[in-house]
Amino acid sequence: MLELVIRWTHLSVDGETCSRCSETGKELAIAVEALRKTLSPLGIRVVFEEVEITNEEFSRNPLRSNEIWLNGKLLEEWLGARTTQTQCCNVCGDEECRALEVDGQLHEVITSELVIKAGLIAASKLISASGCCCSGQPSCCDREPDQQQGFPLPSK
Repeated sequence: MLELVIRWTHLSVDGETCSRCSETGKELAIAVEALRKTLSPLGIRVVFEEVEITNEEFSRNPLRSNEIWLNGKLLEEWLGARTTQTQCCNVCGDEECRALEVDGQLHEVITSELVIKAGLIAASKLISASGCCCSGQPSCCDREPDQQQGFPLPSK
């Protein structure tokens, strides 16, 4: 089975995080569930990993907080977005936190729609790299193209 690994890195101070990361976490839960439902029939397992960084790590590099990685590539790379920074809240202190600019629109909270879009792009790369377009069913890809399940070809 193919895997789409989504890793979220965010600030955690005594188990608390800023509102931006908290809201992104809620959006991620929605996106991960939607991607699991969508990609499971295609033979892709969605794995979610949450990594908390300390205040000390955050102070050294504030852009590490609220990072979302899909199979080792930042979400903004999948979407052609730009990383930027904006003022956040008291949990983050004086540091400016990660935000994304997508198609000219600023996103401080990363929405489920952005994560789903990046997840589908990443999944399509997984499928094309695996060489199989038919849900990874055993020996499916060994069949003639007109006999593969899922993508019927027009009759001649």
